[in-house]
Amino acid sequence: SLYCKAMYHLHVRKRKTGDVEPYPARTFGKRTLDFCVYAAGIMGPIMSLPQVVLVYVGQDVAGISVISWFGWAILDMPFIIYGIAHKERPIIVTYTLWMLINLSVAVGAIIYG
Repeated sequence: SLYCKAMYHLHVRKRKTGDVEPYPARTFGKRTLDFCVYAAGIMGPIMSLPQVVLVYVGQDVAGISVISWFGWAILDMPFIIYGIAHKERPIIVTYTLWMLINLSVAVGAIIYG
């Protein structure tokens, strides 16, 4: 995909030039962006918690596709591995949280389905 090619290019460029940004970033704008990435990475899965509550508390699995939720969990794994390989903590945190949410909905759909 275009996103993967772009990310690959950025990492190749970093390796060639040695131009790796420090963390936390030195400029206010980049520090703010770093914060926003972490916030978005945590808020996304939190916004899916009502689905988990509906499955486990309400035991309502109508309209939930187990294949889709397991598929999303499986598709999170390459991003987690990528984040670990490139030491990109925001990617690791975000996709680990997404995988936990996706797996919990899928497992709940099996239990109450």
